[in-house]
Amino acid sequence: MADAKTKPTAQSARDFLAAVPDPRRRADAQELARIFQRATGEKPVMWGAAIVGFGSYHYRYDTGREGDMCIAGFSPRSGAFALYVLSGAKQESALLERLGKHDRGKACLYVKRLADVDRNVLEELVRTSSEHTRKTQQCDVCVQGRAAPKARRAASKAT
Repeated sequence: MADAKTKPTAQSARDFLAAVPDPRRRADAQELARIFQRATGEKPVMWGAAIVGFGSYHYRYDTGREGDMCIAGFSPRSGAFALYVLSGAKQESALLERLGKHDRGKACLYVKRLADVDRNVLEELVRTSSEHTRKTQQCDVCVQGRAAPKARRAASKAT
């Protein structure tokens, strides 16, 4: 079984954020780090080459594959910030409605600029998500994401 590519590294999150080339994106990334740190109560740690993560949890799939991932995190990508804050928490939908301008992926949010979102709502979203993940030790997005393919495989075997 292959090792997970996204693991904590010894690279400094502070140095990584200081090296973001665009000054506005750098300032946004540094503010995101402060928001995430307040919301999670964890210090920033680099996960892989480009994810600033906070806290960690252990996951185990039905297939037996297991590993560790940050409870919450973000990556200052060139087009948008990828925010890893979706856990399936009950309050998540209401917070997303109030967040501001964002796009949603399967397990993350995309925000072009921090000015496009309500920072207080974002902080509450990070707090809610991290608390939910700590309680369940496995985010619902991961569980739900595996449920559909598993059901399709079972249905195809039955036919």
